[in-house]
Amino acid sequence: MRLVVLLICGMAVATAVRAQEFSTTTALFGDLQARQIGPATMSGRVSCLAVDPTDANTVYVGAGGGGVWRTTDGGNSVQPVFDNYSQSIGAIALAPSNSKVIYVGTGEPWVRNSVSVGTGVYRSTDGGNRWQSLGLDSTERISGIVVHPKDEDVVYVAALGPLWSDGSQRGVFKTTNGGQTWERILYLDESAGAASISMDPERPDVLFAGMWSHRRTPYGFDSGYRGNSGLYRTTDGGKNWTQLSEGLPHETLGRIGVAVAPSNGQVVYAAVETGTKQTKGMYRSADGGESWSLIDKSFNSQVRPFYFASLAVDPSNDSIVAKCGLTAIISETAGRLWRDFLGHVHSDYHAIWFDPADGKHLLVGTDGGVYESRDRGRSFRMWNNLPISQFYHVSVDNAAPYRVYGGLQDNGTWYGPSQSTGGITNADWSVTMGGDGFYSFRHPTKPHLVFSEAQGGALTRWDERTGRSKSITPYRDANTDELRYNWSAPIHLSADGERLYFASQYLYRSADEGDSWQRISPDLTTNDTAYQKQYASGGLSIDNSGAENYTTIYAVAESPLDAQTVWVGTDDGNLQLTRDGGQSWQLVTPTGADLPPGAWVTFVDPSPHDPATALVTLDAHRTGDQTPYLYRTTDGGESWTRLMDESISGYALSVRQDPVNPDLLYLGTEFGLYLSLDGGVSWAPFRNGVPLVGIRDMVIHPREADLVLATHGRGIIILDDLEALRQLTPDIMGNSITFLRPDTTYFYDGSGGGTGQLSGSGHFVGPNPSPDARILYYADKRHTFGKMYVEVYRDTQLIRTLQAGKSAGLNSVSLPITQEKPKSPPTDNSMARYGTMEGPSIQAGTYRVMLTKGKDTYETTFTVAPHPESPYSAADREVQRELLLKLYDDVEQVAYLHEVLERVAVQADTLGEEALLDRARKLQAELVFSGGDGYVNEGEQLGESVTQLYGAVAGFPGRPSASQVAEAERLRGEVAGVEGKVEQLLQDVRVLNEGLSAERRIVYPEKESFLSAK
Repeated sequence: MRLVVLLICGMAVATAVRAQEFSTTTALFGDLQARQIGPATMSGRVSCLAVDPTDANTVYVGAGGGGVWRTTDGGNSVQPVFDNYSQSIGAIALAPSNSKVIYVGTGEPWVRNSVSVGTGVYRSTDGGNRWQSLGLDSTERISGIVVHPKDEDVVYVAALGPLWSDGSQRGVFKTTNGGQTWERILYLDESAGAASISMDPERPDVLFAGMWSHRRTPYGFDSGYRGNSGLYRTTDGGKNWTQLSEGLPHETLGRIGVAVAPSNGQVVYAAVETGTKQTKGMYRSADGGESWSLIDKSFNSQVRPFYFASLAVDPSNDSIVAKCGLTAIISETAGRLWRDFLGHVHSDYHAIWFDPADGKHLLVGTDGGVYESRDRGRSFRMWNNLPISQFYHVSVDNAAPYRVYGGLQDNGTWYGPSQSTGGITNADWSVTMGGDGFYSFRHPTKPHLVFSEAQGGALTRWDERTGRSKSITPYRDANTDELRYNWSAPIHLSADGERLYFASQYLYRSADEGDSWQRISPDLTTNDTAYQKQYASGGLSIDNSGAENYTTIYAVAESPLDAQTVWVGTDDGNLQLTRDGGQSWQLVTPTGADLPPGAWVTFVDPSPHDPATALVTLDAHRTGDQTPYLYRTTDGGESWTRLMDESISGYALSVRQDPVNPDLLYLGTEFGLYLSLDGGVSWAPFRNGVPLVGIRDMVIHPREADLVLATHGRGIIILDDLEALRQLTPDIMGNSITFLRPDTTYFYDGSGGGTGQLSGSGHFVGPNPSPDARILYYADKRHTFGKMYVEVYRDTQLIRTLQAGKSAGLNSVSLPITQEKPKSPPTDNSMARYGTMEGPSIQAGTYRVMLTKGKDTYETTFTVAPHPESPYSAADREVQRELLLKLYDDVEQVAYLHEVLERVAVQADTLGEEALLDRARKLQAELVFSGGDGYVNEGEQLGESVTQLYGAVAGFPGRPSASQVAEAERLRGEVAGVEGKVEQLLQDVRVLNEGLSAERRIVYPEKESFLSAK
């Protein structure tokens, strides 16, 4: 454990009244912080891009599930600027007249079945630092925003609208007052939304909009839906609209993407979906939309129109146009000839930007992140610092440090460390399987084996020793129907590794790592054939990717207390339970007026405290209901209690009960993490380092007590050490100050160095957990008046005074488990300077903490120790520490002697005492090397020798070598020798001072005062 949590010793005892008033609030979580560890090596889906028209280095990236990111240096560094709002981004637009004014439309428009939802339109007037909600919060998905070129307050929004249901807040909206009010200016019906919008910048009252009738269901997708899609144009700022038809297909239309050439408003391009290959493709108008001609119907002009409909035209050349697709395509001849983008770019393009100042400079956004080209798409470099990966599931192993496993949307299955030397980099992650990644588990007793899965039920067992994978997917037999695997078919591995489960509509179990399978259930779904239409899914464009497979098993969980008890949840609303290892099954779905029938069972968490208790989340957003549904049973599904309150938003995706404190619950929704401290009676959002991102899965590490979150847009997030949360109970609520129960802080034995990679800017590094001891305490209210500080003692010796946290709720005070670095002498030897970059570790043992709050004091203790699995014994550590402390004193003694000599030399020079000045300078020259350039090692004196030996001993936490011990003794003798020479000089100084007036006497600091000024 890395977190110090300390002994309960508050002044007062909680009263029964306070216990009854106990409620979970965000304030209780205080300053506990989660950390986002990435990865960025495979990044994630980018839905849109916006670039400052006055500065191409300032770019805003909109992610499908990972929020808005800003760079001001062309991608060398990026930072999120939208964490407090919906992380699903549909459109970003900068006002051409004032690029500090930014509009963001939330809700991704590339409407695959796993797409998230938005909460409307937002505006920033300071380049993205602060945001204001502008409403339109029922649009759910926004496909485009355009801003008047001369008036930042005139804005048009293309609202795609709800995906899974009817909705009237869709179509094209306009504001003339910066979003204070909106007018719906183009509307067809409750199923047709605006899929694209484009403005003629020279004639800003001329706009084109592609209107799209579409509907997704849990079991399919229908592009074209009610048959009233179409391309529309206005020439009066939206007062009147005309449906365009001349030269366009006269048949049912689907999604339409449209783009006006910025340099010539008469040239307009449109990607048009129809139900026939002869008419589907890219169209061009040379007369402002009056007439159209088909210019391309190649694969990437026709493929998956619902997913690939974005167009871009070079702002300086109306003949150069690019279209997104599985691979993006570009024409430099007004559509007569086309070529693919090249350069090892991740497939599935969604956004393309041309630099107005240089048409060869492009940015593209794909399912794998952002790429940049300087040669118009013939080669690209990836921005390797965008941690917007979209995890479906997560697991952990018991390595030290433990590793994290999971699968990513369109990016395979991976694993990486929870901490690494210098931070967690892209190079720390390894892939075990390609495709769309879902579940992944490492075998607990055969750690060379990793089970991973891709779409369509593709289950493999990867052997790390050989790097080879074996397919272990179970197949149907004569007694089973054709197998229906969910897009994310569930794997479950028992804690002991003895049982591996996998599911289609049937549950399978293997006792030999997947080499053979036993079917242990009948069809556990409704098996309603009316919903088994995946082969016809897509509407105008058939799109059977496997994502629409329905009436399948989605969740499997074995009780950690009883291997015979297994829970199974399906996507069509069934929750099934066996208590005899699959011999018999019982339908135990929660019922009630508040739960819509057929709600998707997204997660089952069998209690680690009671085999009859389980938590289950259900999700009905695929029928238009975004209500979160969370239930608990304590009697094996005979009865259920709904656990909800008004603080929870976003449909429910995952849940865990804490294995230590049964009243501590963790809930993941589409809008982030929620905690309950009272068994689900009350809830509060946890926002410290956790954005409003979908949390598809979570796991609690049994040894480290870390909560590991699989987010669908912000990679892996870890909330280190849950002991503090486990102790937030009603019993502490009546106390002014309550320290939390003690836990041991272990010395960190990892290297303090960097990653060893010198790869320049643009690379992501995820933070490690803090090696500091942290003193945590609960305060019943904020401290506002009087002194408040923390003192840490070793026996009776004060070793550190720390600033106290003064907030209500949990407060964290960090105590470095190393002493302050030694005060070292100046030197022009660079290697010597690096030797004293850190102080010695504090001594292992028990420490006393005293918190002073006004006139009151509170005390507790904590312990620091070597990790039980450390290869360095306590005895060896103590030998290292004792030697290091001696060298520490020697380093500071050399620094002090040098300072004394410097003071003497300067004052002797002023007095004209040349002999004394010469003696002081010669002694200084014995102590340190000077005269070099601070880089090349041109010389070494006593000070450099001591500091470099200090650094060598400090860099290894075990027993020093015999030669290091001997060298330390030799150097100590030399330090003593110089100390004697300095003392002789100071005796002469004292004699000289006797003949001088008080104001002319040579003065020099006492050692204690010199060292206290670190």
